[in-house]
Amino acid sequence: MIRNFEDMQKLGQTNVDSAMKMLGEWNKNWQAIAAEMSDYTKRSFEESTATLEKLMSSKSVEQAVEIQTSYAKRAYDDYMQQMSKIGGMYASMAKEAYKPVEKMLQNGG
Repeated sequence: MIRNFEDMQKLGQTNVDSAMKMLGEWNKNWQAIAAEMSDYTKRSFEESTATLEKLMSSKSVEQAVEIQTSYAKRAYDDYMQQMSKIGGMYASMAKEAYKPVEKMLQNGG
């Protein structure tokens, strides 16, 4: 009876330790994603502001269209690259979250 109780305590402590480790990893991953999105937002704002300044100083409609077209292409490419990067970070976080479950299933429950 005492042996079973000790086994239950060890199992409980192992599960708590695993949960705390997982939560720590999740926290770190969410912070990395937030920092990445913050950097992207800052870059995007700076790029938009610089483009607006160029547009205001353009000498012709053709030049303004060229500036706007160039900006739209850069903004789209940067957005797609950023979303791909963030998607990879989410996928990595999901894989890390599944590891304790996978380990538990491999150990027989």
